Amino acid sequence: MNLSIIVPVYNMASDGKLNFCLDSLLNQTYKGEYEIIAVDDASTDDSLSVLREYESKHPGMFKVIESRVNRHQGGARNLGIAEASGEWISFIDSDDWVSPDFYEKLIGRALETGADVVGCCYSLVSSQTFEVGEIARDEFKMASGEFTDERRRDFLNHLSSMVTKIYKSSLIKDNDLSFPEGIFYEDNAAFPIWAMYYKRFEYVDEPLYYYYQHDTSTVHTITASRCADRMEAAEFMLSEIKKRGFLDKYRPEIENIFTTVYFVNTLFSYMRMPHGRKYSVVRTLRRRMLEEFPDFRKNEFYGRYMDDEQKKYVDILMANSFSFYVRYTLLWMYRDLKKA
Repeated sequence: MNLSIIVPVYNMASDGKLNFCLDSLLNQTYKGEYEIIAVDDASTDDSLSVLREYESKHPGMFKVIESRVNRHQGGARNLGIAEASGEWISFIDSDDWVSPDFYEKLIGRALETGADVVGCCYSLVSSQTFEVGEIARDEFKMASGEFTDERRRDFLNHLSSMVTKIYKSSLIKDNDLSFPEGIFYEDNAAFPIWAMYYKRFEYVDEPLYYYYQHDTSTVHTITASRCADRMEAAEFMLSEIKKRGFLDKYRPEIENIFTTVYFVNTLFSYMRMPHGRKYSVVRTLRRRMLEEFPDFRKNEFYGRYMDDEQKKYVDILMANSFSFYVRYTLLWMYRDLKKA
């Protein structure tokens, strides 16, 4: 088997979303042998029935795994990895889709260069179409080539999606790589860990992956629970990096990832929730940063994705968490009133 495509599925039957995704995988120009492993993550809609129909129509090519417990995308992907027999592994979100030549071009680039990971840029779309929308080009394309320490550091400084890539199966299985289960933001946790083992990365500068923008996407749904998940994802990443012995070598980069995911992104999204905020969460964020990386603001990479206002309020928080909580709450109350 040349390729295993793993698709975690949870409640995607409506509006033809799941069908559109799966059809894009079946209609590939890639000539090698491949399997589609669809993992139903305890869906409560008709997703499993849709998957069973595809499985009956494409025996030997389409495999369905049924999880009776909701493991979230990370857990569903782990189930797929365990069943994958391909030389290459790919992860596709079930509300997204890929161009017909996605695998032909990515695996072709891998064979040309000897890369063990190949990625591409993606198109942001709001309807089921193969027309290219806004293109997101990952800045890490500058890291293409053999993974020297310098390239790995550069790569780590650009958070990246896991679904726009193909991976050599041996890279994943030989290094016991996996995703955290039961939480959102699994890519934030896995990306830095997996990147420690890349030997050669290549990049196809074409928007071959279509990222579907809709109101139920993780990035568009901020709740206290999802903020907690993001914190847990960052802790998972840091724990694994320490356990695998990489923290000392890549401390500035790992510190910056933890600061961005655990602290900055969580802090400002949490504080902008319309209701349900608790001062204790803000205090926890501050305390954890002081415990793990007390000098994070001195990191050479700190603030690359922050504006001046955010930096100012982080300084206020680190001086006094209660002062920050009151002032930032009042700031957003004032802005909401101006909009009304």
